Amino acid sequence: MFATVQDLVANYTEAVYAGDAEKFLSGYAADVHIFDCFEQWEYGGIEAWRAFVTEWFSGMEQEGAKLRAEVKSQTAEEYEDSAHVHGIISFAALDQFGQPLRKTKNRFTFVLRKVDGSWRIVHEHSSVPVHMEDGRAIFG
Repeated sequence: MFATVQDLVANYTEAVYAGDAEKFLSGYAADVHIFDCFEQWEYGGIEAWRAFVTEWFSGMEQEGAKLRAEVKSQTAEEYEDSAHVHGIISFAALDQFGQPLRKTKNRFTFVLRKVDGSWRIVHEHSSVPVHMEDGRAIFG
């Protein structure tokens, strides 16, 4: 149960580092809608998101890497039954010695609602800015 928005955000980063897909997905509502900046741009519903997240975490495990997610510049507004959070999230794939293999960061927005008294993400939007001249993504 996520009594506060911060509990949900902490669960997100902890689950990413643990590579725990079920823990990660516990922060999402069944009818979640996701706009992502990687792979397939849009996911509708928890099962579609589960397939992507499971593959993502499995790939990290096969590589022998840990993934660290750090939320920065976070702003949250909380209301009675809804909330939104936005900021910058950085991801780093770490080797067995904790050294970065690669890094990226993107902007994110979570829209949340209370489901059975617990905060859940009902919409997630992540993006990266692009160079206007050539359309290449700017990852940091």
